[in-house]
Amino acid sequence: METIKNLYLLWNIYELCCKILAMNNKEKLLEEVKDISSKIRAYQKAYYIDSSSIVSDREYDRLFDRLTLIEKENPDLKASDSPTQRVGSDLDSTFDEVEHTIPVLSLNKAYSGEEIISWINKSQIKQIAELNIVLEQKIDGISIVLYYEKGILIRAVTRGNGTIGNDVTNNVKTIKEVPLKLPEAVDVAVRGEIYLGKSEFEKINKTLEQPFANPRNLCAGTIRRKKSSESAKIPLNMFIYEGFFEGDEYTFNSHVEILAKLKSLGFRINPSIAIFSQTKEAAKTLLESTNLEGHVAPFDELYSEIKKQTENRDALDYEIDGLVAKVNEINVREILGYTVHHPRWAIAYKFESPFSQSVVESIDVQVGRTGRLTPVARITPVLIGGSTVSNVTLHNQQYIDELELAIGDGVEVCKRGDVIPAVEKVVEKNELGQVTYKMPTKCPVCNSSVEVIGSHTFCPNEYCPKQIFGRLEFFAAKSQMDIDTLGPKTIEVLLKLELVKDVQDIYNIDFEKLSYEKGFGEKKINAIIKAIEKSKTQPFSRVLTSLGIPEVGKKIVDTLVKNGFISIEKLYELVDNKNYESLCAIDSIAEKTSHNIIDTLDDKVMRDRIKALRACGLNMEEREISTQEFDQIFTDQAWAVTGSFENFNPRSNALEEIEKRGGRTVSSISSKTTHLLLGKGGGSKKTKAQNLGITIVEENEFMNLIENKGSNTKEILFEQGELF
Repeated sequence: METIKNLYLLWNIYELCCKILAMNNKEKLLEEVKDISSKIRAYQKAYYIDSSSIVSDREYDRLFDRLTLIEKENPDLKASDSPTQRVGSDLDSTFDEVEHTIPVLSLNKAYSGEEIISWINKSQIKQIAELNIVLEQKIDGISIVLYYEKGILIRAVTRGNGTIGNDVTNNVKTIKEVPLKLPEAVDVAVRGEIYLGKSEFEKINKTLEQPFANPRNLCAGTIRRKKSSESAKIPLNMFIYEGFFEGDEYTFNSHVEILAKLKSLGFRINPSIAIFSQTKEAAKTLLESTNLEGHVAPFDELYSEIKKQTENRDALDYEIDGLVAKVNEINVREILGYTVHHPRWAIAYKFESPFSQSVVESIDVQVGRTGRLTPVARITPVLIGGSTVSNVTLHNQQYIDELELAIGDGVEVCKRGDVIPAVEKVVEKNELGQVTYKMPTKCPVCNSSVEVIGSHTFCPNEYCPKQIFGRLEFFAAKSQMDIDTLGPKTIEVLLKLELVKDVQDIYNIDFEKLSYEKGFGEKKINAIIKAIEKSKTQPFSRVLTSLGIPEVGKKIVDTLVKNGFISIEKLYELVDNKNYESLCAIDSIAEKTSHNIIDTLDDKVMRDRIKALRACGLNMEEREISTQEFDQIFTDQAWAVTGSFENFNPRSNALEEIEKRGGRTVSSISSKTTHLLLGKGGGSKKTKAQNLGITIVEENEFMNLIENKGSNTKEILFEQGELF
């Protein structure tokens, strides 16, 4: 018994020694963590804020890897402001709504130097001392408020509606220019603009399947990524332009003093500021009282500074959409005060924009043939590019969230080339208290509960009336089965009379019942019957395109056929084996496209549809055509097509002629386009081609080219049923 007691005592002593050793080791590790973290912060500040390197990349990486390892093995030692937080987490982040504790207002607008001077004069009248004005660049990015408590970043919140924004802290922490811990234990809220550099944007945009329209939109999407590890991959940047300090020890007399303090705390301040006073000497004295960089000038040089900044904006590696003039004196700001909409002590000078501005009056939701719900903004009609625009696509909920768009907001609308007009950004928040618009949870047509897949919202009911109409319209269109007598109005009648419920029913219409409908005489019905019968001769590639597999158009189908998938059976072999890899191995077929093809063709409703279409006589295998080579007369040429043609109806037949002869076809005009095939009614593309010096070829000239260099063209097309 005594032996057991001694053993027990020895075991307790052993455990105590282990605990002491562990505590000592923990203390050493904690000191090491603090030391490494301090060094990394200093290196990051030097590199990202001061644009200097004080340590080699190898040494920096060694320290960073060591810190990561310690924190991984000892999670309790990982501080909320650890430099490793920059990497981002794979956990889904939630964007909670947070109420702002500082005024996050819009700015009043000016569109000329005269308006700026008028504003300065009005501000001058309302106080006694002479004013100083600070002019800053208006970064075209995402407005963010950073909240620090005792020097630690605790929240990063989007502007939202000015009162409430979304908490995007985890994603903002991945931006290297944003300090996670300040050198002083200060309580402060800072406003700034997150942006993406032009050069980085162009580099990243080239790798994306669906490129972004501009850096700002990619920046907004990055800030709202579900995984902060994905946000960390995009090299976002940030400028800080306002600070709101708490505590009597932090009192400032001027805006430049606040900027100087923010810079000393490690924030990145835009060096392109300008200070204007009654004299250049007064402005110089004011700037020299801080450690800031900038331009100094008297008020009478304000016009020239605005002109210079306007002319030099394209040379910057970031987008600016204007300049902001601010009263420098804090006591004067308090005298001038605020309206419910904007501070009276600041005004934004807006550059002349190639876009137009309008107001969102309402938002409707449209249901497409695939069930996708697309929000459409109804805006106050505005003239853009020579046409009046009143309907503007909003794409999806993610796009709306990125814009933080609400009904009643003032927006900037663009119309790039021939694309559908879209909202670029919100320029003025509504004063009605409207919050960011949310998509409905029920289909607005059939009332089915919607499903969110990726960034899009879908109605899952394949028999939703709008989906059926969309499938029928798509199937019969010129670029698909080319049943030209089945236009939208005729399809509406067929659906009303319940003569069709899906695309296969087109080939079994009870025309006797249709004959009793007003407007459907014998001549019209015979034309419909003839067009339907003719469609049965369309090749398999047309039939496959007409099935409406999501994001699978003519080019993808042609690629499939060229790679040996010449029948529905060949595709079913892939589908039955879930062989996504074989499709992904084909150039131009991405992983998402392979899933669309296999998952859609694996659906029972789609298989039943294909079986019924085959029974109706449609081609489910590509017929062999002549293998005679066409002279490659269009090699290294890029052709666009516009207008209507006598010999190519639909005009996609002309595109096929170009591609057979080695040419590449494009949907829009750019500097890389070499030729434009011009038909009747060609509009903006013709003008743009003329401006760019692109060769314009009319139909008769084109016919001569292909007939002289490839006489078998018409014969092959006729055999396929693709001509006349």
